[in-house]
Order: sequence, then structure tokens, then C-alpha cells
Amino acid sequence: MALSGLISIHDVMPETRERVTDILEQLAWLPPAAVTLLVVPGKDWRAADLDWLRDLSERGYPLAGHGWRHRCDTPKSLHHRLHSTFISRDAAEHLSLDEERIIALIQDCHRWFVEHGLTPGPLYVPPAWALGAVNKRRLAALPFRYYETLGGLYDARDQRFHPMPLLGFEADTALRAWSLNLFNRGNYLAALATGRTLRVSIHPQDLQLRLGAQVLPWVRRLERPLEAYA
Repeated sequence: MALSGLISIHDVMPETRERVTDILEQLAWLPPAAVTLLVVPGKDWRAADLDWLRDLSERGYPLAGHGWRHRCDTPKSLHHRLHSTFISRDAAEHLSLDEERIIALIQDCHRWFVEHGLTPGPLYVPPAWALGAVNKRRLAALPFRYYETLGGLYDARDQRFHPMPLLGFEADTALRAWSLNLFNRGNYLAALATGRTLRVSIHPQDLQLRLGAQVLPWVRRLERPLEAYA
């Protein structure tokens, strides 16, 4: 069975523009429709940055919502503090928000694309894959259809969860590199054993971090890169 995969580049924002461009150049053998760009709207997007993003969209790269500012601006709950220590650092902006503020953030994210003449795809990925305290049934009324978490993909329209193994490379310490190597190997084997789609998530700094040399070889293992969620 051919190994299928979904590829995404996280944290697309003005300050990561140069590194995202470099990653896209190194993935140039892939069709643009197979590489989803996870855009963070609440940054300082200037005219030139928006033109760059529009150009990528026009070339066929799908755009997905990725939080608002990609950082926590509110006091953290105990769960959030533990999550930050072991997983997300300061990125999981949903975790200390209540349900109404999470819903408002997702709506603001989608609205930003429309207001700037960009076409958002149906996918929303909460920063650090942490959706937070929101009843999944309420997601059906929001403009995005699909929501990614660590375990897979939730289809809000059909109210179904699809498990999908995940690969990540954001290893800035030796411990994280060791943990991610185990995590990636286990998820790769799970994809092979089950035939499930393997998600490959690339962050802008990954090529410069401890697992940087592994990123492109992992992508090349995908025998069937898939186009983005429709």
C-alpha cells in the first residue's frame, strides 16, 4: 500500500517569510496543492507581505487558519502551564481561553482572509494543535470545516474524527530531538500498518534545528502526497 501524506508549513507570518520561501524552494518538486500554508493573521502584515501571500495562493498553495497571534496573551491555567512546559512553550493560545473567546478567535481568523482578498481553505489548525475548551458540536456553525489536533482531523460538518499519524521536527533541545525521533518513528510505523494518511508538519525554523537533516528525507518517503482538504 502506497504511503499517502499531507504536508503543511506552520507559522506563516511576516517574520517567517524568508524561511518559508526557502522551504518552499526545497519542496519545489511537489505540486503546490500538496503543501498547505498555515497562516497566522494577527501579525504585522504589510502590503508587501500580503502580496507575497496572494502570489502563493494564486500559484496554488492552499491557505489554512492557524490561530490569531500564535501566542498566549492571557493568564495561563494550570493545565496550560503544564502543556507549555512539556509541549507548546508559549504557542497554545487557545488553552486559557473560554469557549466564547475560542469561537470568536476562529471567526476573526477566517474573516481576516476574506477582508484581505485571500481565499481561506476549509482547514483550521489551532497553534500547538491545542483546540482548547470548546464543544466540538459548536464548530459546525463556524466557517472552517476541518480542525487538526495532535491525534488527527475532526470534520465538523460530519461530526467525525479521523485519526491521522503525525510527524514533527521542532527540536531545539537534545531531549526534544530524542522524543521526536521516537514519536516520528512510531507514527510512521502506525501509518504503514493502518494505511492511514501521514501528516508531515514543518515549522519555519525546522531546517536549522537538530532534526533539520531529516525533514526532506521524510517528505520524500511519501509515495502519494495528497492535495489539501477539500
